[in-house]
Amino acid sequence: MKKIVLQFGLMILISSGVYAQNGKIKTANKEYDNYAYIDAIKTYEKIAEKGYKSVEVLEKLGDSYYFNGKLDQAAKWYGELFAFSQDVDAEYYYRYAQSLKSIGEYEKANQMLAKFHQKNASDVRGKMYQNQTDYLEVIKRNSGRFTIDNAGISSQYSDYGSAIVGDKMVFTSARDTSGVFSKRVHTWTGESFTNMYAVTVNQDGSLSKPERFAREINTRFHEATPVFTKDGKTMYFTRNNFNNGKKGKDSDKTTLLKIYKATLEDGKWTNVTELPFNNNSYSVAHPALSPDEKTLYFASNMPGTLGQSDIFKVEVKADGSFGTPQNLGPTINTPGRETFPFVSDDNELYFASDGHLGLGGLDIFVSKPTSNGMYKNVVNIGAPANSPKDDFAFLINYTTKKGFLSSNRDGGQGMDDIYTFTENKVLQYACEQLLAGIVTDSETGAPLQKAKVTLFDANFKMLKEVTTDANGNYNFGEVDCQQKYFVKAESPQYNTREISVVIPETSGTTNLPVALDKTVKPVQTGDDLAKTFGIKIIYFDLDKWNIRPDAAVDLAKIVEVMKEYPKMKIDVRSHTDSRQTHQYNERLSDRRAKSTIAWMVKQGIEASRLTGKGYGETQLLNKCADGVPCSEAEHQLNRRSEFIIISM
Repeated sequence: MKKIVLQFGLMILISSGVYAQNGKIKTANKEYDNYAYIDAIKTYEKIAEKGYKSVEVLEKLGDSYYFNGKLDQAAKWYGELFAFSQDVDAEYYYRYAQSLKSIGEYEKANQMLAKFHQKNASDVRGKMYQNQTDYLEVIKRNSGRFTIDNAGISSQYSDYGSAIVGDKMVFTSARDTSGVFSKRVHTWTGESFTNMYAVTVNQDGSLSKPERFAREINTRFHEATPVFTKDGKTMYFTRNNFNNGKKGKDSDKTTLLKIYKATLEDGKWTNVTELPFNNNSYSVAHPALSPDEKTLYFASNMPGTLGQSDIFKVEVKADGSFGTPQNLGPTINTPGRETFPFVSDDNELYFASDGHLGLGGLDIFVSKPTSNGMYKNVVNIGAPANSPKDDFAFLINYTTKKGFLSSNRDGGQGMDDIYTFTENKVLQYACEQLLAGIVTDSETGAPLQKAKVTLFDANFKMLKEVTTDANGNYNFGEVDCQQKYFVKAESPQYNTREISVVIPETSGTTNLPVALDKTVKPVQTGDDLAKTFGIKIIYFDLDKWNIRPDAAVDLAKIVEVMKEYPKMKIDVRSHTDSRQTHQYNERLSDRRAKSTIAWMVKQGIEASRLTGKGYGETQLLNKCADGVPCSEAEHQLNRRSEFIIISM
């Protein structure tokens, strides 16, 4: 029944002369359209075996197996389809690729994915493959984290899905216990309609014999995939569109799926009501609750769905009413199937998908929300939790690291089996980075509280604005790895500063300190004006005293400061390196001091406010005295002018 719950549409079917075969094809098509895949398969195969093959017959025969989770058989018939004609819809390249993975033919599957992308370049599934052709290696890095065993409670039919209530594990099963004469078979799977069963989970992890659960809510259709509130008094579950003895149908007269709510009273489940966002025109299934039970997640093909089925969430209000369902968006949902959501105690979203890159069929994926509740990275949880076949309905206890999942992998007892697992190693998500830092006074190093810090992307679009705390710290939270950002810090009485930063590609925290200069700096006699205002030293070329163009830019800053302080007087002190004689260097430095003063006078500074002197090589800043080998850069440090305040 799993595939019935999973598929919210996309079903088609079919049924010795040409006239007779056309009649059989019409019959088979009708069966297919009514989701009667088992009957359709029988009819289509008879047609194909007699040589009456066509694109339509082979497509629908492959689809009938594909939507029933029998991917190895789907691969066979899709293979015949592509041998017959490659002039098919692009979607069949994708389905064939998924089916090929189920039989281990990954190289050919990847060829089909590449062709799928060529035929439908806008489909995100093809784009994901094109952007990560080494996806199998990526999945391999997260493989081997689980030990997995068959739970030992499965039948020869479909057993899947699990939920915990108290010491019970409740699951869905197509095993029929109502007797041969009353057995009702679903034509999609050829199995009984499903009911819920429960086992006791003993302290040693062993499971008791399965028994029927909540018989009072059973109908003659499907009941499946429950989830319970922590107090065990409320249950949400999936059921066919059947309530109070009436069967609802869509415009094609198909009975779809809905989520219902029941409450426990005196040991009995009662007050069964359907949720208000159900609809006869689309399916809603597989409920899951957030840890705080304020959000209900589910799968649906309601309007707004991006693919065959998507994951949605809806607010559960304090009064028991519900908000408006929201699609989780294209990070989670694809044009394929996303279904069977589960939210862990750590608020991680696990779900099954055949749209994200996987090992074949449905794979289990996980995504962790950011601080703003958005999902960014989707990660395949790896083998052996995932296999080449369908893997879904993941549930984990974060305290014990034990849980359950469902799969139709090889070696099982029935169509779908329930497996137990233990997680032995933490999942490695894709790169996760936080951006944080401290804002300080550049001179004293004191932290600046209540400074405004703004984050911009590479195109200077504002992303976030925060305020520093009492210790001057700011934190933007999670940012994208390998991206360039700009950070602007502002504080009263300080110059605004903007810094760029490139986030690394490894997980961690990028620490970005920002030091701000005061807008008005205290100066006093004896200060070096250049150092006080963060102005570069005025350098000279070897054996030259003219003002270099780059020096003129910084010297202009000295002039502007003196214009702001009209009573300030400056002593210009020029220096040389140790090369040449002392007498020569003294004359050279004196020329440099006079050259500097003359330039400043031309810029409007009164000569009476300027004095100057050359000190030659008598005040070297480093070891580069006569006879000491030094680099040109080291000698350059000594060829300088200083601007000492002698009065204010």
